[in-house]
Amino acid sequence: MADVLKKVPVREQDPKVRATNFEEVCLGYNQEEAMEEAARCINCKNAKCIQGCPVAINIPAFVHEVKEGNIEEAYKIIGQSSALPAICGRVCPQESQCEGKCIRGIKGEPVSIGKLERFVADYALEHDIKPVGAEKTNGHKVAVIGSGPSGLTCAGDLAKLGYEVTVFEALHELGGVLVYGIPEFRLPKQKVVAKEIEKVKELGVKFETNVVIGKSTTIDMLIEDEGFEAVFIGSGAGLPKFMGIPGENANGVFSANEYLTRSNLMKAFKDEYDTPIAAGHKVAVVGGGNVAMDAARTALRLGAEVHIVYRRSQEELPARVEEVHHAKEEGIIFDLLTNPKEIHVDDKGNVTGMTVIKMELGEPDASGRRRPVEIAGSEYTIDLDTVIMSLGTSPNPLISSTTEGLETNRWKCIVAEEETGKTSKEGVYAGGDAVTGAATVILAMGAGKAAAKGIDEYLQNKSKTPQQA
Repeated sequence: MADVLKKVPVREQDPKVRATNFEEVCLGYNQEEAMEEAARCINCKNAKCIQGCPVAINIPAFVHEVKEGNIEEAYKIIGQSSALPAICGRVCPQESQCEGKCIRGIKGEPVSIGKLERFVADYALEHDIKPVGAEKTNGHKVAVIGSGPSGLTCAGDLAKLGYEVTVFEALHELGGVLVYGIPEFRLPKQKVVAKEIEKVKELGVKFETNVVIGKSTTIDMLIEDEGFEAVFIGSGAGLPKFMGIPGENANGVFSANEYLTRSNLMKAFKDEYDTPIAAGHKVAVVGGGNVAMDAARTALRLGAEVHIVYRRSQEELPARVEEVHHAKEEGIIFDLLTNPKEIHVDDKGNVTGMTVIKMELGEPDASGRRRPVEIAGSEYTIDLDTVIMSLGTSPNPLISSTTEGLETNRWKCIVAEEETGKTSKEGVYAGGDAVTGAATVILAMGAGKAAAKGIDEYLQNKSKTPQQA
């Protein structure tokens, strides 16, 4: 009999093999494995896993259906709360959310909720199970800016309520950060992202690409000239941050955003594409989050020796434990408690190396993490030809600067109510990274969901007669 205290192991590509390709690392469960893992769930009455899910999926109910082999029913249950389950099952930090609250995890390993969600969603994509939409539209038009996770979620939820929704995307390809920011080996674009977007289209949502809000048109024009009664801003946070150290403007210094966008949208992961990407032979990625791991593992697959340079210790790495584990398995070198001081440049403007300094952890800072302090005299140089800065991103101010009456904070993030997504401008709602700064896919989805509810309430109240109100 299987050990109920341990997760059913999930199959993965061998590290030595996957380090040379862009195929998906995790191979997921088959139905037999999924049913065995689902049987570990003790179906708590007060399910803390639901409280840990930003979109409040009824986890015990869908897991029970998997246990019984009713996979289509499990998909319908997930679909009531999430428009993107095949994506969430792959990229959500379940260990700190639903699985982190799982009672099973107290005396053993938590139920592998994320891998079960992925199995159910993949089954639905494979068998072309349709999402349940509205029977008819209600005649109200809503615009959604951005086709990333918050925009897709908001659009899907509003369409289910009968709204006529149009999503405006700045790039030529739909999906936002899902297509340009997350590598193919973590999130396949055609097999998963494109098919999940297709499910949102099946709900009746329309999409327009190559529309840059703030240049092609403005929010005010959408409302005044095009008849949209409400607008949701889910434009993400695509503006990269840099350190401001000498040599940062050299050839061979990239933001992780640019590096991953080139790799993803220009198909560097495909052998038949001659993508103009400076892959580098010896690469340093500065930062320790999930995006840093994605950039480092991409550079490795493009043939480089890769170092992660991070100023804190292993315990403070903000990236998911699974991503760090995979990166180490694949041969990425971690230079921890190390911080860049200067990038060396030759007379042609190309990167030749980077001076770094060793750090030690001092007292906790405002974030609660111990502040890194330089160790005097500990500088040394790493020979490099490429540096990728992965220090976080902030929202592009284009939308806020071209919208009258839209309040932003000092980080250029749009100010919006957490519960409803309501901004300072009537009829305009916002959520995801455009409001919080760079965060996770699932938190962006949670914000899109909250905003859809807020927009629905706003338009329902607006359409009531004075007597009804």
